[in-house]
Amino acid sequence: MTTLAEDNSNDLWGHPRGLYICFATELWERFSFYGMKYLLLLYLTKYHLFSDAAGLGVLGSYASLVYAMPVLGGLIADRFIGMRKAVTFGGLLLVAGHLGMAFEGEAARQTAAGIVRDDQALSIFYLSLALIVVGVGFLKPNISTVVGKLYPDGDPRRDAGFTIFYMGINIGAFSATLLCGWLGEVYGWSWGFGAAGIGMLLGLIVFQWGQKTLMGHGEPEHPERLTQGVGIPGLTIERAIYAGSFLMVAVVWQLVQLTDTVGTLLDVLSLTVLAGLGWFLLFRCSKVERERMFVLILLTLSTVVFWALFEQGAGSMTLYADRVTDKTLFGMTLTAAQFGAANSFFIFSLAPLFALLWIRLGRRGWEPTTPVKFSLGIAQAGLGFGALVYGAQFPDQAGVVSAWWLIVAYLLHTTGELCLSPVGLSAVTKLAVPSVVGVMMGTWFLASAYSSYVAAQIATIAARPANEGSLNLTDALSGYTELFSQLLTIGLAGGAVLLVLSPLLKRMMHGVR
Repeated sequence: MTTLAEDNSNDLWGHPRGLYICFATELWERFSFYGMKYLLLLYLTKYHLFSDAAGLGVLGSYASLVYAMPVLGGLIADRFIGMRKAVTFGGLLLVAGHLGMAFEGEAARQTAAGIVRDDQALSIFYLSLALIVVGVGFLKPNISTVVGKLYPDGDPRRDAGFTIFYMGINIGAFSATLLCGWLGEVYGWSWGFGAAGIGMLLGLIVFQWGQKTLMGHGEPEHPERLTQGVGIPGLTIERAIYAGSFLMVAVVWQLVQLTDTVGTLLDVLSLTVLAGLGWFLLFRCSKVERERMFVLILLTLSTVVFWALFEQGAGSMTLYADRVTDKTLFGMTLTAAQFGAANSFFIFSLAPLFALLWIRLGRRGWEPTTPVKFSLGIAQAGLGFGALVYGAQFPDQAGVVSAWWLIVAYLLHTTGELCLSPVGLSAVTKLAVPSVVGVMMGTWFLASAYSSYVAAQIATIAARPANEGSLNLTDALSGYTELFSQLLTIGLAGGAVLLVLSPLLKRMMHGVR
């Protein structure tokens, strides 16, 4: 077994050297992911002249699949190829996908017969999205697992190591949204998407270069299985996994174009999971286990409300920034995509303060319970839209709204995220029956996937047709105000319901905080 003394010989600045390799790899992976996230809808609606509803449909399908795929990728790594190979393979798919996004093709044009689009370019675009979805599935869950394996059991440095690791995520997200958002809208979409691809390539190079620092962690548990045949000459289990992954790319290639099909699949999967969990609660749990699991399921369902509001950032809020916002801040003119950087900025500005706040409240016995934190998070997400509704009453002479209202909205969404997100996965491990912790983790990510789809569908309330012509600012602002008013109501109502239920839920948690 690895000892602390052995680990210390491989340390740099008080942590295993491999931490910094994982830090840099994830930084560049998140750079590539967020570099294209806030450009995606603008690219579809402004370059390929998609209607808002069609563009949001693609965004919702893509985002939901991106959040669902890591469940499968983590399972494959755990059972077969190990984390290191999964990260490498996922990185290769991501590089291919992001660089494929850099192929623009011809811009769509309006003719008397309708809109003419470059179908070949769109086909490459959908294939690129599919490569990214499957690539994220392999890389995202497994790079975090490698970080955990770098520390021996009981190592007090583990939490600090993950803090450093998550800082890399936010640095990547912040810098990518600013840089790629600027390149994409100012110099051309291929520049923004291409920069995201180069970022992922750098991350993959760093990971390969730093293999030795991982000290053998992340290798397959039973490497001999990978060379076993599967009944087809020359096809081993490992090769079959890679071949099957490309088949999955082909399936996702079609799914990102079929929004209704993705929605149906999510509905069926969600109902199946809920039915299975209901059976488990009734017939396989003691009274205490049943009540704790009920609380966990309710909290998981409540996250659908929160993330459906939060994920408006890449959807309706980006279109709002593009169309009806004065994008000048501190004398500088931002692009619509760059506003997404506000979330990452507030995360690394406020996360230490929230951590300190919970500690100090805990010492006094005042720390809110998990259900109360969830209710606060959902309510703050709603209040973010309240800021936009209020600000919409004060357009300037040009008919656009100050960017500061959008910044306030992102601030409230971020404080809501800090109340809910950090304690979410912890609640899964504390409240779930040990035999189904993995299932509940998968259910948690399924809820995130479902919320991304729901977010896109909700955003169509303010959708604009593809061939509407010149933008009427008054009508557009009215449409977004109607949407945001409904989101404000949903957030406040959801938070209030959970707050009212919190005393009951606290009792049902039986001492778990």
